[in-house]
Amino acid sequence: MTNDRPTVPDPLVAAAAMAYYDRWLDFRQGYLRVPGVQAAVFIDDAIALSTAHGSADVERATPLTTDSLFRIASHSKTFTSTAVFQLAEQGRLRLDDRAGDWLSDLGSSPLADATLRELLTHAAGIVRDSADGDFWQLWQAFPDRDQLRSIVRSADSSILERNERFKYSNIGYGLLGLVLEAASGRSYDELLRATIIERLGLRNTGTELESRRADDYATGYSALSYADHRVPIEHVDTRALASATGFYATASDLVTYFSAHFAGDDRLLSDQSKRQMRHPVWETGKAGRRYAHGLAIVTVGDRTMVGHGGGYPGHITTSVADPDGRIAVSVLTNAIDGPSETLAHAGVRLIDLAASAEPDRSGADLERFTGRFATLWGVFDIAALGGRLYLIRLTDADPAEDNARLEVVDDSTLRIVEASGFSSYGEKIHFEFDGAGKVASMRGPNAATATPLDGYTLPEVVRAPR
Repeated sequence: MTNDRPTVPDPLVAAAAMAYYDRWLDFRQGYLRVPGVQAAVFIDDAIALSTAHGSADVERATPLTTDSLFRIASHSKTFTSTAVFQLAEQGRLRLDDRAGDWLSDLGSSPLADATLRELLTHAAGIVRDSADGDFWQLWQAFPDRDQLRSIVRSADSSILERNERFKYSNIGYGLLGLVLEAASGRSYDELLRATIIERLGLRNTGTELESRRADDYATGYSALSYADHRVPIEHVDTRALASATGFYATASDLVTYFSAHFAGDDRLLSDQSKRQMRHPVWETGKAGRRYAHGLAIVTVGDRTMVGHGGGYPGHITTSVADPDGRIAVSVLTNAIDGPSETLAHAGVRLIDLAASAEPDRSGADLERFTGRFATLWGVFDIAALGGRLYLIRLTDADPAEDNARLEVVDDSTLRIVEASGFSSYGEKIHFEFDGAGKVASMRGPNAATATPLDGYTLPEVVRAPR
């Protein structure tokens, strides 16, 4: 990590970015036809945004709230890894212990020799989901403890030689859950609640589906890739794979959890252990993406971030955190094709976009130009971020990638001063205001007339000029 990478943003800059991110998410949720989107952002030492858009249950017309619960699936691996490192700090186990040292019934299975470090980093060569993974389609129940032990003892469990390559495995993390129980003398749920969940005050986080809170879970939905509509997917207990994929949480609880992984925070682990936990071990096959010990490492703009994604039947979720820059973003969606990763990365990009430019020094009232506008070609925002005006097209997945920066010419005119050469770089945008000082219309970009979206009407037929 270099010293010139983005750091903690100015609070006023961050507040403007978060206000806009909330509005941007609202549009994207409807535009992408995702039933619901819940998001939270933690900056420095506090939650800067907690928001929800759309439905927790479409059929019942139940709105999604910031307290709606999501199954966060493979986020569970970061909690499991944290618990392993906690026990290592206490001297109760070592990362280079063999799984067989703690689980004698592994016998002569090849997995008995796999170390905890290899399991944490997906280096043990273990089968991903067993020889029958149809529990992911809810055709059968997830494996129980006896079935998990049978899977790891079978000849089919070891696919590759240890340390041959990155090979993701839910079964391997299920095995780590058994090791944690053996090393601590407590159930996985008891251990994680005491050492992480209760310690951080995460009131909406748990290790597994809880029937007493059934009404609090957002309903999960199928994809649009194989049908023109979505159907609900019932929630299930992940049983012995809870340590790999069982957790539930809210976005605000998740960013609070990841804030405990910021540098200088010792609520869960020492800085030395946190550095070791996020030390990259494998390239995962995509440029800029690596895997450490229960943490994925991604590049978002100029930031190197750690976190994890989660794929559960009906819920797709993503969290990313910059431990040195003290930013964490979590986005949870209740569709099996939910775009949680691009939505989460967009939050980071907006923070850095807002902090990237010197603010306008003209003294002009920037807010008079802002709003959401439409032409036949689509919808765009003019937003004030970090004391600068930007034109952001809402159909773009990355709001910081192909925006246009605007400069005030006079009290009714802007000029495009930074933009792609394919856009209207250098041209002016002329505004008309109503009697209340609100934008009534504008000419531009592309010299086309745009009106505020809330007043835009699409005709039944767009007719050719007569």
